[in-house]
Amino acid sequence: MDTKSKSKMIFVIWILLFTFGLSGIISGLFNGKDYIKKDYFQTQQFEDELNQFVDYLKMFELNNINKEELKKKITVTAEEIEEHRYRYGDLSTQVSNIKGQYEHKIQDALLAGNKEVADAYIAERDKKIEDITNNFKSDEHVRAKIVKEKEQKIDEYFREIENYRSDFMRYKALFTYYLKNTATGEVYTNVNISSGDSIDTFINNKNMIFIQSYPSSKYAYLSTGGQYRFVGDNDVVTPLIEKETSTFEGKIALPKAASSENPILADYYDFQQKQKIFFIYTISGILAFLLSFYLNKKTRVIQCIPTGKWQPYYNCIPIDVTVMALVFTGLLTLLLFIMDNTLCENPKVVSERLGHLLFIMDNTLSLHQNLYIYIRDTLFRLIVTTLFVALTLIQGKFLLERAKAPANLKADWQKALLHRAYQGIKEAFLIRSIGMQLFILLSVVFAFGVGAAIVLIEPIYIWIYIPLFIVICVPIFIIIIKRSGYFNRIVTNTDELVHGNFEQDIPVIGKSALAVLAANINALKHGIKVSQKEQAKSERLKTELITNVSHDLRTPLTSIITYTELLKTSDVTDEERDAYIEIIDRKSKRLKVLIDDLFEASKMASGNIELEKEKVDLVQLLQQALAEYNETIEESTLQFRITTPDTPVYAVVDGQKLWRVFDNLIGNILKYSLENTRVYISVKKANDKAVIAFKNITKYELSEDIDELFERFKRGDTSRHTEGSGLGLAIAKSIIDLHEGSLDIEVDGDLFKVTVSLNTK
Repeated sequence: MDTKSKSKMIFVIWILLFTFGLSGIISGLFNGKDYIKKDYFQTQQFEDELNQFVDYLKMFELNNINKEELKKKITVTAEEIEEHRYRYGDLSTQVSNIKGQYEHKIQDALLAGNKEVADAYIAERDKKIEDITNNFKSDEHVRAKIVKEKEQKIDEYFREIENYRSDFMRYKALFTYYLKNTATGEVYTNVNISSGDSIDTFINNKNMIFIQSYPSSKYAYLSTGGQYRFVGDNDVVTPLIEKETSTFEGKIALPKAASSENPILADYYDFQQKQKIFFIYTISGILAFLLSFYLNKKTRVIQCIPTGKWQPYYNCIPIDVTVMALVFTGLLTLLLFIMDNTLCENPKVVSERLGHLLFIMDNTLSLHQNLYIYIRDTLFRLIVTTLFVALTLIQGKFLLERAKAPANLKADWQKALLHRAYQGIKEAFLIRSIGMQLFILLSVVFAFGVGAAIVLIEPIYIWIYIPLFIVICVPIFIIIIKRSGYFNRIVTNTDELVHGNFEQDIPVIGKSALAVLAANINALKHGIKVSQKEQAKSERLKTELITNVSHDLRTPLTSIITYTELLKTSDVTDEERDAYIEIIDRKSKRLKVLIDDLFEASKMASGNIELEKEKVDLVQLLQQALAEYNETIEESTLQFRITTPDTPVYAVVDGQKLWRVFDNLIGNILKYSLENTRVYISVKKANDKAVIAFKNITKYELSEDIDELFERFKRGDTSRHTEGSGLGLAIAKSIIDLHEGSLDIEVDGDLFKVTVSLNTK
């Protein structure tokens, strides 16, 4: 036999031992109270039988009083007379009530022309009024009525106890009794005994299987008497008669030689057999459990459960389903254990032990006449229970292996049905109005569905159902149709949007969630339009950027290459060589300026630059920048008008970078201003802002799109014959943006204005 088959065999043996052992232990816990006793006569079942017989014995024999004697002992107290007299109020109230009861009857009879009937009602009314009046006049009149009531109750009592006489006679045939009144010496017995014989001759341990003596250590004397009572109006218990208490001594016994059909004796022998089975079953179960514990400790049987091959498939099942399946099989297994090991004959006892949660049949481990049937049934129950125990353990092993990977538990929970249901409900109420509307709608549909079923059962309710249906269901149906149509319009419009049709907006109707959705789709549509325009513009500017960069870099580079080739010729004069070198030097510097500006513009745009801020006087910084261009300004035909405040205007800035801004703006003015025009430069302080304005008249016609002037390599001279790099404004704006300020351009015809705004605090 290979190792795998051997492991399976060990597991099967172990699970059988474990199940049988656990079954035996549960048997001891559930039934030990009933069977770990001396004998059947100490059980609650026999105690109830004995007490029932004693009650019947008191009722039919020991009280020794008949109906007529009881009636003679009836007494009426003054309190009873008063209670009867005022039971329905005082005299005037009772008379008024009687008149009210008969008034309509008499009037109806007179209207119908039945004077004889009316007279009969009047006579009956007057008789009752007379009787009530006599109640308040004479105590004897009331006493007689009370006695009559009690006599009727006595008759009812004796008629009722006669219903139990057959049961008493059955018990009387089962038990043997000999009881003597301690006061009168009167004997009550079903034993045929002579006056000179001793009762011990008939009731002793030889011929009786059970003897109960009175008095004894457990019971005192038997006593009878007290009040005979009956239940009156409004369920009030009222004394009928009083009988003095009597005590009895003697014995009650159960004969050994009773008939085999004696149910109590049959229960006695059945109990003995069950007691033997209980001890055998429980002790063998404990031994089997200990053996299974030893076997598991020695061979680690639980490890024999194969999980490696099937674990991935098990892990695919939602984890909450696996937990619920484990709990279900576990509870079912526990129920099988309880059912297999309940030895009680009374289902009520079992129900009470299980907290009224289980109702277990009373045939488990009962005394079988056929031993083969008993063994077969026991083995069948054991095998079924073993299968469920094995299924529970296997599920537990798989779940334990799954829980060993805590990292996967979060993912498992995300896939769980409960989590999905929670997320579904959460998403349904994410927009609370939609969730509540859906909930109300489903509730109304459900309610009217139930209402329709009620109408089918009770058609009379259709008169309530139809108005409610018209008032509630029809408007809801109309609303649903409208909302569905609106939703379909939104879906159709989004389909058009997917295919590139941006012409028509969705109408926004009301303030519902669908209206919000329509408005959002419209906003997205317009955003896409703007994005497409920006994308087209970006593509165009990108193309222009490549073209401009290529042109601006190629022009000086071409000159350098050309004049370098000329220098290589042998017939170049000294004057020509000097001229060529000068051109190469100028073009090289021009190329360096272009490359430096491009590099700086890239750094500015990416934000990869650090500012060294300090407190700077902007007026002085502007004057320094103008001083750098003083010679060029004087040589030009432009007239500069500078306006500055008398006091310094300070700002925390990077002076070198801001000087570059002023330098670029002044350089652009000198390059692109129309000859013989004025240039206005002003500095002023407004609130916490420093505003520097540059205004000039351009010599070139500017584009209407002002934003293009900030693009790299963009020039006012579209022919690109000027010396500028086209990066001045782009660099200046980047520097001002880094200072968290603003640089704005305004174009009004040929008037070109640049406004720089910086924080002074």
